[in-house]
Amino acid sequence: MTSSPLADSHLREECTASETLLRGNFLQVRRDTVRLPDGHSATREYVVHPGAVVVVPLLDDGRVVLERQYRYPVGHVMVEFPAGKLDAGEDPFVCGRRELLEETGYTAREWAHAGAMHLAVAYSTEIIHIYFARGLSLGERQLDHGEFLDVFTAKPAEVAGWCRDGTITDAKSLTCALWLQNVLSGAWALDWQPAPAQGGAG
Repeated sequence: MTSSPLADSHLREECTASETLLRGNFLQVRRDTVRLPDGHSATREYVVHPGAVVVVPLLDDGRVVLERQYRYPVGHVMVEFPAGKLDAGEDPFVCGRRELLEETGYTAREWAHAGAMHLAVAYSTEIIHIYFARGLSLGERQLDHGEFLDVFTAKPAEVAGWCRDGTITDAKSLTCALWLQNVLSGAWALDWQPAPAQGGAG
């Protein structure tokens, strides 16, 4: 499905005023006043996020690398694919390589950009870039100060089952499971590229 500004003009909202409600360490909360397509006004409150990357690491034996991490806002230990937020001005691919190494200790021989997802379109600007990695080599993790997580591996069928039974409820990991299923079935192709020298990742 394609769209154009002209074709979508009956749906678009125009910002007429904007204020910052909160400026945190890396998040902002904004309230905008918008003009609706029918001419009326409304307010939109949303979180400004720098963006993030999630990686689907494929081991040579067919398993994938996952993490278990406590997520304070929801009060649960979550099963997720490795991920992390973008630093200011950081290229998503560089971020993906950095986060995979820091959180899991793995480096990858080949990478493929799968796509992107909007995490919460109603109240956040966050875009998460999805990458696949293969040809993995395990080294030392480089966790950030105050970061605690377990790394483990699972078969794709197990991941699919956990999505079905509610073990995995993390939105980005659910999206990655969809990509994983279609990539492994051959329905969705990836453009694999060799990783540059690791020194160019940081």
